[in-house]
Amino acid sequence: MRFKQKVVLAVLAITFMVLSTSAWAANKEKKILLKIPVAFSTTLPTLGDVVPTFKEYLESASGGSIKVKIYEPGKLMPAFEILDAVSTGKVNAGYTASGYAVGKIPAASFYTAIPFGQSLPYYISWMYYGNGGKLYQEMYDQAGYNVKVFPFCFLAPETAGWFRKEISSPEDLKGVKIRFFGLGGKVLSKLGASVTTIPGGEIFPALEKGALDATEFSTPAIDTRVGFYKVAKYNYFPSWHQPSTHLEFLINKDTWDSMSPQQKAIMEISTRAINLYSMSKSHGEQGQVVRENVEKHGTQNRQWSPEMLKLFEDTWHEVVEEEASQDAFFKKVWEDYKAFTEQCKPYESIAHLPRPK
Repeated sequence: MRFKQKVVLAVLAITFMVLSTSAWAANKEKKILLKIPVAFSTTLPTLGDVVPTFKEYLESASGGSIKVKIYEPGKLMPAFEILDAVSTGKVNAGYTASGYAVGKIPAASFYTAIPFGQSLPYYISWMYYGNGGKLYQEMYDQAGYNVKVFPFCFLAPETAGWFRKEISSPEDLKGVKIRFFGLGGKVLSKLGASVTTIPGGEIFPALEKGALDATEFSTPAIDTRVGFYKVAKYNYFPSWHQPSTHLEFLINKDTWDSMSPQQKAIMEISTRAINLYSMSKSHGEQGQVVRENVEKHGTQNRQWSPEMLKLFEDTWHEVVEEEASQDAFFKKVWEDYKAFTEQCKPYESIAHLPRPK
């Protein structure tokens, strides 16, 4: 037998041994079934379809040692109860928005959206490179929740609301019944709007029946799928309240602790893959939808005037300082985020081209 043939056979033998060992290790790992209730329908673009995509990543990468079962909104529990259910072990995982826990954890809003905050790449940088991610886990630990949290699904800037009538002045906001999320909702409330927060699946019926005069929910692609254009023709921009939007994946800590090092690594890698998937897909799908809303549905896009944006921003600063004075952890996160923003400014202020019209 020639020398080259011997080398090839040796390499093949070693490869076979490595693959056999890896397969044996995967088969020996404890099998885990993640039961995942979701706060958003998996039929929604990006916001929803990230979970079936995540299921594919996990099950393929783990060689079958991690399986996933998805439960659509409301099938096991209301969307606002997912955090508690994961913490208590009623389910071992969940997909939701941290801001839904703001009634118990004021700082939770920061991990869904920050009004007048940084653009998405810098927000992600704060989460992974700055202290944002560490504070995120600390927030749940300090509040007594038995969960491991992962940044999960980052979306393009949202619309700033769908309105039945034009809003031209601060007076036009007074008394408007609007569904508006998180800290941005506190801004509008301070300006005289009647603000409520309800889960995504309840918004369209409320708008259709007149219980709401206006709403925000998500990006144009998602809002259009829900059908807001049918009852509210004025769609406002820019996204002052959610220039970056982020959701979360939760896993019960006991389940997390029971995972092998390989399974934990696969979880970490898969969530980061989802973040790249969601960021790229969410930005790419908006332009065509915005055009079709105007051409097919008669949507009238409106830009907030400089005067209205200044009013929103000034009111935001009042709101955030008031909130920080009432909750020590809220203040801790806010101060860290501000410091990271200042750290980025020397580069961010000079690096970017003007945005095209």
